[in-house]
Amino acid sequence: MEDREDLNSILPYLPLVLRSSSLFWPSQALQVLKALAAGPDQSRVRSGELLFLAISDLRRSLSLSAEPLAHSAPQGYALFFDELISREESRKWFEEVVPAMANLLLRFPSLLESHYRNADGLINGVKTGLRLLNSQEAGIVILTQELIGALLGCSFFCLFPLSIRGDKHLPTINFDHLFATLYDSCDQKQQSKIKCIVHYFERICAHIPVGSVSFERNVLPLEHRPLCISYPDANFWSGSIIPLSKFEVCSSGLIEDQSSGALEVDFANKYFGGGALRRGCVQEEIRFMINPELIAGMLFLPALADNESIEVVGAERFSNYTGYASSFRFSGDYVDEREMDSLGRHKTRIIAIDALCSPGMRQYKIKYLLREINKAFCGFMDQSKYHQYERLLFKNDFSGDKHNLVIKDPNYMNKNNNALRPFVAYYTFGMRALHNLDQVTEWILSHKWTVGDLWNMLVEYCLQRVKGETNDGFFTWLLPSLPSHDD
Repeated sequence: MEDREDLNSILPYLPLVLRSSSLFWPSQALQVLKALAAGPDQSRVRSGELLFLAISDLRRSLSLSAEPLAHSAPQGYALFFDELISREESRKWFEEVVPAMANLLLRFPSLLESHYRNADGLINGVKTGLRLLNSQEAGIVILTQELIGALLGCSFFCLFPLSIRGDKHLPTINFDHLFATLYDSCDQKQQSKIKCIVHYFERICAHIPVGSVSFERNVLPLEHRPLCISYPDANFWSGSIIPLSKFEVCSSGLIEDQSSGALEVDFANKYFGGGALRRGCVQEEIRFMINPELIAGMLFLPALADNESIEVVGAERFSNYTGYASSFRFSGDYVDEREMDSLGRHKTRIIAIDALCSPGMRQYKIKYLLREINKAFCGFMDQSKYHQYERLLFKNDFSGDKHNLVIKDPNYMNKNNNALRPFVAYYTFGMRALHNLDQVTEWILSHKWTVGDLWNMLVEYCLQRVKGETNDGFFTWLLPSLPSHDD
């Protein structure tokens, strides 16, 4: 075990100790976990206030006391478990769920050892072991759902070291800020986010799921590499003669409720998960709450660069919800009945691609327009199918829908019926600015535009915006007969 490069890369970020080829909890942490596993008669943990004291004991046993948690975290744990849930829910949590979580953490070292024993044989020798998937390093990590449950248990008990995460541009992973912001704001959306997480632990502690989840960092190399598609330049997009693919506009519905044969877009923060474990509560953060296994990727996936994306396959959905942002509400259990593939993954495919943050006028500069289309291209391209793309790309015979993503929004879903993504289903989520999208796309497709045609038209529009020659939104500029609601 000591010689494993993957384990050595992630070990400083874990609460475990490696010695004599074995992983284990420090002895004092082991004692606290055993007491919690025995139930409240032994641990005396029957309230949120006492739960946080146990968390503090665990952190002290791991020498983490010098890394302070969010200031209001103790009050947040106490508020949720002692005041915001019913007495019956609290009793079940402390008598059944907390002991089961502690037992899962007691198995964490053996689960991780088993993971590394099996990691190299899952995909024809491809490395799939848990490790830091650093920026510009394409790779995949495959974790069992049981191991993910243990990792998220560590997050709940705030057991991951914090001090070195910033050096690697890693997002928050412990749950202290999630509970602290509940106390600081006491709003319904934050309470509902925690209810989703608590419901997840209730589900897995009652019945451990047996599947797996893969996390893959995709990289579109900035320089040419053998057997690898590199970062296209503006001339490539401008000269493309490939016709645009079918584009479906859906004015109602949610992408996560659709069929399993789809690649679903997470309109992401460059830090995977965005504000999921803080105050955030829009598309990405909501998805991380209803599919909490996504949170595991925040442990080992540093911030995305402009030429990178992340694909997650198999994250199970556990919760239903209503609303969005401040109106987000947990609304009960969800049973994900989607089929599993040969690796035991639920057929839920989520691709995380981040747009420019607060772009202002720079979004109209060609440099940034190119960045956005290539970001989407990186997200939807499968580098393992290089030879298929080689024929299509380098002979300028590219079919698929990567090019359509120059019209950007968090609510689109790409059907994954084959490697080349034959059409886009775009969910407008009731946005007023997009109510004419179906008319625009129908007009473009009726005129048989190519990828290059659309790119060149966008370039012309952006040049006019930069020069101050138009203030219209793109839809109105393109089709002046449309009402001007697309700014």
